[in-house]
Amino acid sequence: MHILSARIDLNAIARNTAALKRRAGSAELVCVVKADAYNHGVERCVPVMEAHGADAFGVATLAEARQVRALTNKPVIAWLWSPTEEVPEGVELAVPTFEHLRMLIDAPLSPTIYLKLDTGMHRSGFDEEQWGEVFAEAAAAEAAGKVRVAGLMSHLSHADAPGEPYTSTQGERFRAAIARARAAGLNPVRNHLANSAGTWSRPDLHFEQVRPGISLYGFDPVPGEDHGLAQAMSWVATVLAVKRVGEGDPVSYGLTWRAPAAGYTALVPAGYADGVSRAWQPHLEVTLGRRRYPVVGRVCMDQMVVWLGANEHGVRAGDEAVIFGPGGVSATELARRVGTIDYEIVCAPKGRTRREYIELEGSAQ
Repeated sequence: MHILSARIDLNAIARNTAALKRRAGSAELVCVVKADAYNHGVERCVPVMEAHGADAFGVATLAEARQVRALTNKPVIAWLWSPTEEVPEGVELAVPTFEHLRMLIDAPLSPTIYLKLDTGMHRSGFDEEQWGEVFAEAAAAEAAGKVRVAGLMSHLSHADAPGEPYTSTQGERFRAAIARARAAGLNPVRNHLANSAGTWSRPDLHFEQVRPGISLYGFDPVPGEDHGLAQAMSWVATVLAVKRVGEGDPVSYGLTWRAPAAGYTALVPAGYADGVSRAWQPHLEVTLGRRRYPVVGRVCMDQMVVWLGANEHGVRAGDEAVIFGPGGVSATELARRVGTIDYEIVCAPKGRTRREYIELEGSAQ
């Protein structure tokens, strides 16, 4: 083990993928592996997802698409790219503007594309008043052999709130868009709207594909719901030292914390250069021997200090400290404490963090 590791359980990735495949029903499962599989590592996660139900993969950038395309023969769709970039062959593309569409029409690619529509999130995609024009232009380009329109796509803004009527409104707009596209001469056969939350909470919005992300890595996007997912990442470190301090002794920078009594501290080699935000400090507890201990004083660039009190359980150098994940405070609980979302927490480990993997059960590796 390294002194600072993101431990990824591939068995959890496999189980979560299979669960989402079952939930998708007749729809294809597009596994979202952007941001290096939400910081879990595409090189190890993509093959596991492919073996347990993935029908296609989704990424943000073209650089990510190239990396994933080298790992699988399944379709890979990218949706965050500039018309000035060189588009790799074999990558399917979301098209959010006329500039993107016209660049592809003029390029010698004949790519498979998805027209990206704004159904109410107001982030990217063609606005409703543009739909007639873009459908007509895309149909003409398809008839000329310039592009192949596989389907339409959009994004739900609030599917993690069951019963939110705006989700139904977006679904109605998306259905209307499909009908208008067909009337314009297109044949969109792989349409997708549902993210993780939509996959679980709105089977009526599955269409031909679903596009979950965070649930692949073990997180329920709808607060309070439990679909039996297994969180795959634990962020763990090795205690480097245990130190005695006296009552009133200050710890770390700025004299922001003093020992309430004589006792012991543990030094954990993770700091803000590794992804432990200084803003986490008042909320962060590190787990040692299945007992939680508070982080005290200011988080430093490459280390933080944990208060052990009298150290009655005998924490010592070499012990494993769980910053978050199975065996410690969950990423979801930490996110709630610091006022963010678990997506951000699992994307935090960086810097000197090294990934290590729990192999698939029965794997020969």
